[in-house]
Amino acid sequence: MCFLFNSFREWKSYCEEKDVSLPQSVIEYECEQKGATPEKIQAGLLQAYQVMKEAVHTGLEKDMKSRSGMIDNGAKKVFNHPLTVLSPEFQKLISRALAAKEVNSCMGRVVAAPTAGASGILPGTMVTLQEIHGLSDEKIAEGLLVGAGIALIIEQKASLAGAVGGCQAETGSAAAMASGAIVYCLGGSLDQVFNAVAITIQCMLGLVCDPVAGLVEVPCVVRNASAASIAFSSAQIALAQVSAVIPVDECIEAMGEIGASMESRYKETALGGLAATLTGQQISERVLIQDIEILPDEELPD
Repeated sequence: MCFLFNSFREWKSYCEEKDVSLPQSVIEYECEQKGATPEKIQAGLLQAYQVMKEAVHTGLEKDMKSRSGMIDNGAKKVFNHPLTVLSPEFQKLISRALAAKEVNSCMGRVVAAPTAGASGILPGTMVTLQEIHGLSDEKIAEGLLVGAGIALIIEQKASLAGAVGGCQAETGSAAAMASGAIVYCLGGSLDQVFNAVAITIQCMLGLVCDPVAGLVEVPCVVRNASAASIAFSSAQIALAQVSAVIPVDECIEAMGEIGASMESRYKETALGGLAATLTGQQISERVLIQDIEILPDEELPD
């Protein structure tokens, strides 16, 4: 696989030397890799964002109950709850991230950005950001390009897969993509975008992947909501020019090192963490018995 750049440092140098924006550099990469025109790349992004918006609406309007029963219309319950903890905008953010991820858990259509397990984070953050600040779909698409560039470098220096690096690699990477996109869409500088990524990664380091019954439902869905809130907090901090202190490339390297040293039972095997709790094991046994069809024994030749 070809990568955009080897590091965020290289990405910054390229943009400054060529006098191009972050999204422009990613479009150049995409055109080179796919032999496509910028217009075609833009159209694909707008289509992907439309799917994200549809996932949010579906999760808030349709019946979202998974086959296991662990997912039971949580997004709608949050969205319609009369008590607002912080603000209506925060309540919408959380419910939208839950909604899109619940669609994934209920076998609906989502955008894996960067993975299906983290598919509620970018929809929740981007739809809410667009609503609050009145941004166009085209501006959001530029933010998604920035997020894509962030993911390409994380993939090279660490991982995007829970089976390789734990949940820090999935929801952590998605939150980093979202925070960088938020800062870019609100006019932040290149350094502020990368600082937001660094802050986000610092907040998500070490998060294990421990899906109950091996399903991408618990705790995956609620982690999408938490990661969406972290993306916004990191963006707010970065826009205020509060330094992450540790450079973004070193943060990603730390993520890779932690993922490599993490025990396999904490990397999507459902052998540790929440999956190994008494209740987690009971759910696993119930779901497996429910889903496995027992066939009659066949007579074997002597």
